Amino acid sequence: QVQLAESGGGSVQAGASLKLSCLFSGPTFSQYTMAWFRQAPGKERDFVSVLRWNGATTYYSDSVNGRFTISRDNAKKTVYLQMNNLKPEDTATYYCAARWGYSGDYDKSAEYKYWGQGTQVTVSS
Repeated sequence: QVQLAESGGGSVQAGASLKLSCLFSGPTFSQYTMAWFRQAPGKERDFVSVLRWNGATTYYSDSVNGRFTISRDNAKKTVYLQMNNLKPEDTATYYCAARWGYSGDYDKSAEYKYWGQGTQVTVSS
């Protein structure tokens, strides 16, 4: 059974940086595609970034491209989201998600079987 646990959220001023971590518990982490989604109050859960199981392919939403970086450490079974130049509109609960292999619909939450409990990021102006 796969379990995911996010950490690293917090409250920061606009322009600051945060690094989120997602610890993966279970076998064969290296075969899982890992993604980050976020959900603001009253809004749908939105795709943020994905890192393919082979570590060679990443995608970002237009709203975070150039500011956020996704990475993974297979030895530590951890995926990271480095968030720079944070903006108030980045305020949301951030969720880590995992799926075996890769899907072309990587930005669809329904494609991911496993989810963490979320970590809150609040950015004030």
